[in-house]
Amino acid sequence: MKLMWNKRYASDEYIYGIHPNIFFKENIKDTKPGKILLPGEGEGRNAIYAAHLAWDVYAFDYSSQAKDKAIRLSEKNKVNIRYSVHSMIEAKYERYSFDMLAIIYAHELNRSKSHKHLLKFIKPGGTVILEAFSKNQLGNNSGGPKDINMLYSISELKEDFAQLDNLDIWEEEIVLTEGMLHKGKASVIRLIGTIPY
Repeated sequence: MKLMWNKRYASDEYIYGIHPNIFFKENIKDTKPGKILLPGEGEGRNAIYAAHLAWDVYAFDYSSQAKDKAIRLSEKNKVNIRYSVHSMIEAKYERYSFDMLAIIYAHELNRSKSHKHLLKFIKPGGTVILEAFSKNQLGNNSGGPKDINMLYSISELKEDFAQLDNLDIWEEEIVLTEGMLHKGKASVIRLIGTIPY
């Protein structure tokens, strides 16, 4: 997995673009800044945006190449981010230490275990947002895994995030314009909820 992602991120071009994901941007721009965790953050586009808004940004990815590009982008934008290299299930942070968890196109085969692991790091009252490709994405050529087991359904995510309050999950058809690898009609699932007190 690491080898694949390092190869994908090896070019100088930011293959998913340098602008934040639209759903992420909409859900963070008017939120009071705090400490945010960004799993599978890739080349840093969402981390940089959050840092511009004065969030204390912690990000990680499988790929060391992704980290290098994210750090370069942060330096170019004159913002600070903390970025480490590991999988979701390997994440080790202080329990209840983040105000927001934003999982943006971070697809995992061990989805449920990884999601539940990450929730341990979010404070009571903290926000969780997610955007990922649905199982209906297989018919589109706008990006995402080609293994249906790595694509998500509403029922699966309802189970993963059952502990959240104010949980809202829906599937939507959108048009992606995120670099060269997320481009065109896409079927996505969006989720937002809060950690109960």
